[in-house]
Amino acid sequence: MTMPFYVSPEQRYKENADYARRNIARGRPAVVLGYEGGIAFITENPSRSLHKVSEIYDRIGFAAVGKYNEFENLRQAGIRYADMRGYSYDRRDVTARGLANAYAQTLGAIFTESKPLEIELVVAEVGAAPDDDQIFRLSYDGSVSEQNGYVAMGGQAEQITTALSERWQPGLSLSEALRLAVEVLARDPAGGAPRELTPAQLEIAVLDRLRTRRAFRRLAGQLLERLLTLDDPTVDVPHTDERRPGLHDTLTGEDAPANGTENSDE
Repeated sequence: MTMPFYVSPEQRYKENADYARRNIARGRPAVVLGYEGGIAFITENPSRSLHKVSEIYDRIGFAAVGKYNEFENLRQAGIRYADMRGYSYDRRDVTARGLANAYAQTLGAIFTESKPLEIELVVAEVGAAPDDDQIFRLSYDGSVSEQNGYVAMGGQAEQITTALSERWQPGLSLSEALRLAVEVLARDPAGGAPRELTPAQLEIAVLDRLRTRRAFRRLAGQLLERLLTLDDPTVDVPHTDERRPGLHDTLTGEDAPANGTENSDE
């Protein structure tokens, strides 16, 4: 008589966690950090169509690392959750905290019942003031942590977090925040010479607190080049306030929002 193969829950969860961490670490990292005017999302992504950073709702953004098909399914589910809640109740009832809790339940259930998702997520909401900003990091096992000011995930996340803890401070301008993020992303974890990351290799977006409703905007082209090469941080960088011309008026082509919603990326 053959005996059924038995694996203790502790061993199975440990193997699931090791499997997910190992595969997530192979991917390119992403950085989310606050700046004076909002929250910035920065990641290395040469693709112009497969986005790792996206809008979820009016003032909520999403960033992910890992397997694209897995986090894309969660991104779309988050959009449906936000649209349904905003339609059924009020748009103010859609919050990053509520969305993070919904994602945590899904990730936790999958982790305990089947193969874990090889992803990490950040859900961020920009507030009326920097103290009101919220950044939540979600791991493959459904654990949630609220971050203060910045977060890194993916490959070399620990080294990048250490570098950000030494350099990041509240009140950075957009240009300073973007250059700091690109600098830490370009570092060689082995201690060698840093790589050169060009704007074409980056996917960058912001949640701009000055916008009255839809805060999410992608940055690309000449504007992004200017922000990444600005030598004097005191030079005024145009705001993205909908009430006056500025950064959003510079966006053209694929960077300009389509009629309706940025969620048309899906």
